[in-house]
Amino acid sequence: MQSTRLEAFSDAVIAIVITIMVLELAIPHEPEWHALRPLIPKFLTYVLSFVFLGIYWNNHHHLLHVVERVNGKILWANMHLLFWLSLTPFVTAWMGENDFAPVPVAAYGMVLLLSAIAYFILQTLILGAHGPEFPLRAAVGRDIKGKASPILYVAAIPLAFVNRWLSIGIYVVVAMMWLVPDRRIESIYERGDDAEAARRSNT
Repeated sequence: MQSTRLEAFSDAVIAIVITIMVLELAIPHEPEWHALRPLIPKFLTYVLSFVFLGIYWNNHHHLLHVVERVNGKILWANMHLLFWLSLTPFVTAWMGENDFAPVPVAAYGMVLLLSAIAYFILQTLILGAHGPEFPLRAAVGRDIKGKASPILYVAAIPLAFVNRWLSIGIYVVVAMMWLVPDRRIESIYERGDDAEAARRSNT
């Protein structure tokens, strides 16, 4: 089974999730700058969640672009990831509506944590479905960022009840870690393009 349909479905779900989030930003009734002030917490949570969804979309695209085959386990693992990502609008709105209160901040971290775990499961099953020579295996390597992110989330969730701003700071740090697309997987495309160009030049 090819991965193109899986990627197209995932793209559509993430696009819908982003659309739902932006619809949560209520339009002010007054045509004045001060009318935007109550929306600042909601807008900031929207920006943070948009960045996280953008990171997942980029990495998911890179991941599936090198996949040669898809099985039932990968399909369900992908649905598992989309389930947790689909909860992003809920926790985003909850945190923004309540001015970053501890419980919504912790709940936000739980969704981030479970999304990260779901992505790790998907990546592991994709690696397991391919042979030892699969290029993605070498590209993933030790996956330091992938292992560090859940640890930071686990620390941030209880920290929300001590200092919510430290928790949010950790979420921002993780987002910054992943903001640039992973060059390890992009290098696979470049090597493939070079090999294809060399093949054509020899024919």
